[in-house]
Amino acid sequence: MARSDLSHVDEQGRPRMVDVGGKTETRREATARTLVRLPDEVTSRLSGGELMTSKGPVFATAIVAGVMAAKKTHELIPFCHPLGLDDCAIDVEPLEDGLLAVTCRCSITAKTGVEMEALTGASVAALTIYDMCKALSHDIVIAETRLMEKTGGKHDFRHGA
Repeated sequence: MARSDLSHVDEQGRPRMVDVGGKTETRREATARTLVRLPDEVTSRLSGGELMTSKGPVFATAIVAGVMAAKKTHELIPFCHPLGLDDCAIDVEPLEDGLLAVTCRCSITAKTGVEMEALTGASVAALTIYDMCKALSHDIVIAETRLMEKTGGKHDFRHGA
């Protein structure tokens, strides 16, 4: 791939922010998911769909942290545009065998997409779960973070499609 094919690199190979000034505002949505594997000593604390530790309700705290992070993505990722998200929702779903699915859905009507916001929200929510549970075990694994779907802009994307 030539450097000019990369949106954040100019013709001379220097990093740059993408100029979205000439783009049309469209509805843009993105969903990202992070998988977290919890050992038995942590999953044994699951009750009624929530995980409680001495630091408080883990999933509720992770949801708040993930939304806060998504809103601050431009402060963390150098070439992300500052965006006023229309919506951001985090879901923490216990799956089988100590696996959690942390899903972040973001939406906006804008000139640029919200993939990075969704990825950041899911990642920070997962990191918050780790932080709040690490006193119980350091065998927690943040297994994978991936973009599941995006709509709006030039191309739509759906994982596995």
